[in-house]
Amino acid sequence: MGKVIEQNKIEELCNQIRKQKKTIVATNGCFDILHAGHVRYLKKSKDFGDVLIVGLNSDSSVKILKGEGRPINNENDRAEVLCALSSVDYVVIFNEKSPVDLLDKIKPNIYTKGADYTLNTLPEADVILKNNGWVEFIDFVEGKSTTKIIDKMK
Repeated sequence: MGKVIEQNKIEELCNQIRKQKKTIVATNGCFDILHAGHVRYLKKSKDFGDVLIVGLNSDSSVKILKGEGRPINNENDRAEVLCALSSVDYVVIFNEKSPVDLLDKIKPNIYTKGADYTLNTLPEADVILKNNGWVEFIDFVEGKSTTKIIDKMK
């Protein structure tokens, strides 16, 4: 089994991981034009547990979230780059705007998100708490963003 897991197989995989008494950490994002901020964020996420599962927005959901012209890199390329990182154990591509349904299948022990959110503003909070998980917020690396890279290239 590779690092990219189909959505319909993720629940079974997570059940196997839980049987091994391992802590599952999940996060999600577009990860378009991977930069140092992403790498540090994913490393910090992995530090919270044994297995890090990254929900990756599909091309169609990135377009909804970020607008025309995005993503720069297609979902398969973005997944491949994420899989090359030692901190990432599995990647699951999802089509929805929000990862709530995916997170309900993963049922992570810990869910990480950028510190621009709070528990009250995080759309995924309910599904994480409902499944007895908790949320850890990770500070962004100042000045690092895909949008800034794109703007600089222009």
